[in-house]
Amino acid sequence: MRIAHIFSSNFLAGSVMYALQLAEKQIEQGHQVILITDVKVSDAIPIIELPISDRHYPSRFRNIKFLKKLIVEKDIHIIHAHSRAASWVSFFATINTYTALVSTIHGIQGKKSIINNKVYGEKVIAICENVLIQLEVQIQIDKSKLVLIPNGIQFGVVPKKLSDDKIKSAKIISLIGRLNGPKGEIAEKFIGDVFPKLMAQHPSLSVNILGGEIEALSDTGKNKLEELIRQYPSRVNFIGFSKEVKSYIQTSTLIIGAGRVALEGIELKVPVYAVGESNSIGFLTTQNITEAMASNFGDILPEKKEFNIDALSVYEEINHFLSTTNTEQEDLTSFIRQYDVNNVVDKVYDVYKAALIQKIHPKHIPILMYHKVPIKNIDTQHKIFVTKKNFESHLRFFRIRGMKSITFKQYHDFSEGKIAAKLFPSKPIILTFDDGYEDNYTNMLPLTEKYGFKGVLFLLGNFKLTHNNWDKNEDPAANKLMSTEQKAAFVKSGWEIGAHTLTHPHLATINATQAKNEISESKMYIEQTLSISVSTFAYPYGDYNEEVKNITVNAGYKFAVATDSGGMLLHDDRFAIFRVNMFPDENIYSLYKKTSSWYRAYYFKKRGK
Repeated sequence: MRIAHIFSSNFLAGSVMYALQLAEKQIEQGHQVILITDVKVSDAIPIIELPISDRHYPSRFRNIKFLKKLIVEKDIHIIHAHSRAASWVSFFATINTYTALVSTIHGIQGKKSIINNKVYGEKVIAICENVLIQLEVQIQIDKSKLVLIPNGIQFGVVPKKLSDDKIKSAKIISLIGRLNGPKGEIAEKFIGDVFPKLMAQHPSLSVNILGGEIEALSDTGKNKLEELIRQYPSRVNFIGFSKEVKSYIQTSTLIIGAGRVALEGIELKVPVYAVGESNSIGFLTTQNITEAMASNFGDILPEKKEFNIDALSVYEEINHFLSTTNTEQEDLTSFIRQYDVNNVVDKVYDVYKAALIQKIHPKHIPILMYHKVPIKNIDTQHKIFVTKKNFESHLRFFRIRGMKSITFKQYHDFSEGKIAAKLFPSKPIILTFDDGYEDNYTNMLPLTEKYGFKGVLFLLGNFKLTHNNWDKNEDPAANKLMSTEQKAAFVKSGWEIGAHTLTHPHLATINATQAKNEISESKMYIEQTLSISVSTFAYPYGDYNEEVKNITVNAGYKFAVATDSGGMLLHDDRFAIFRVNMFPDENIYSLYKKTSSWYRAYYFKKRGK
């Protein structure tokens, strides 16, 4: 994909660090990435300097004009905005383009400043649960647009060892974070009301202050810092911005901070006192880690509230900690695996794909489920057939209506930008056929070739099966399955082949080992026998549960189809895709209804969903 990250970098916030790290990982994966921001923040990634932080309308309009031109010249697939100002200009720049906008929201949004919640784009990533709640409840962004993905960090990076002259004491507290805004006010409380008492009580204690320029402090804060340095000149180290933050964390007895600072402390097993601009969590433990993660370790509550840190209580807590012999951090690493940037970058890419296809085609795509196509009506209790004559009338109707068939593979390629968005049909339809009956080859395939349609054929992985033996008391002739050569003819004709288990069981009723074998082995056997790649799966009977769904994901499929499940749109849940069953008695009205973009909403309403 061609991706542009846009953010405000008038100061080096955690959101900037996250955007840089995400961009670096995406480049490693082969994507083309550029950064658009106020000032140059990286030597490793192409950067275009643009005054994103300048919210004056003349500047914004110039930014929009520049971005519109860039989108065309670079054929950008995704713009990923990381600040409100970035989302605003990106939204207007992407109007009347096929470029999708994704916004990551790093904090609580001021409702009055939002012109329209559409400015956040096709998909909106919330970095923690409290942001997600605010976006849905107060900003009223459609729930289907929202995704919870935390800002990632790179695990396993060994910090550079600090020189001895930077390690001042046996006990070190490192206060890490910005020194402007609410965080600056909190830092002033520590500098003026907490650290002097702690340093007087503990002669071996020194303090590091990292993460911001001294000019960002208020005059009162500067005076407090100067007084602290005057009292303890060799024990107070104002470091400011540093690329060695993890190194300072590793040598600390205790770190104070929020967001990625807390995460890096947990990873390095250094005790963390989590306090952010919205809340004080205190020392992180197994009891409060979930609450801490929901607030990005103290930075974010679902709505803004007045927050004044209780300096006396903080002093007492930290003093008690420093006075005890056991100062090791509880091992909380199992709680933060979801923050691994390698997992985060994959989740973000899934959001990109959903956003791009949403921009290309924001409507419901009808996905029809067929089975048998016999010459004449057959005696069956399941009614899973459409006669050859009726099926031809279906195809004529689709063609008259201007519909064009696509496959799931094509849909996936569009979502990754591998096929130009302008080639996506205005009235797409996906035709699916389950089980692989012989009449699909003799009756259905010639008709689809005649009318110019292709589809997806879901086959059982056990090619030794010659008949449907899972539906009892059915006509053996109608239940005959295709030969290997007949299945290969569909491949040659350009059809997508999907898997449908080995033996057609109810997956939700068998044990996990059996289900894994049915799902994984069917994929492997079809791929080996037909020399193709299989990326789509059909649950027999539309029957699955969360365990079966997870097995399907882990087996390497990209899509899984069911029947009455999934969201309003296909990409809302790619492993519970809604299909419409086609019956022998379909008429013009039912065909029109089942192939209309409004049908999914009608279906939801009819069933009270």
